[in-house]
Amino acid sequence: MARLARGRAGRLFARNTVASFLSFGLDILLLWLLVRTAGLNPFPAAAAAFIVAITLHYWLSRIWVFCGTRRSVAAGYAYFLMNAGIGLAITMAMFVALVELAGLHFLLARSLASIVAGITVFLLNAVYNFRILGSGAEL
Repeated sequence: MARLARGRAGRLFARNTVASFLSFGLDILLLWLLVRTAGLNPFPAAAAAFIVAITLHYWLSRIWVFCGTRRSVAAGYAYFLMNAGIGLAITMAMFVALVELAGLHFLLARSLASIVAGITVFLLNAVYNFRILGSGAEL
């Protein structure tokens, strides 16, 4: 984590954090609307809200966080969705565990799960998708 706070990686991580908060805000708003207004079960609602929010996050990442990538939009989005799938698996596993096993409120559980999933997806995208950070000195 200390390596993420320095240099280029630190700047990218800071930008990613802003993009994540914006996307997460949309995610939580959609989750709340789907559960409280539409009456959906929190688990499929969380997955649906995540997919919409991750699309916003891709565009923010593409134009601001990892600007200058040489990967095409379509290929970048495909890689982003693969990484998001990993993030979704982490998010949903933690979400279910925190709601069902720990008895946390669904919005708090979703928030906590986002921290772990968000850092994981940032690293996957920085290294493998947008190829901005490598395993060497850039970190």
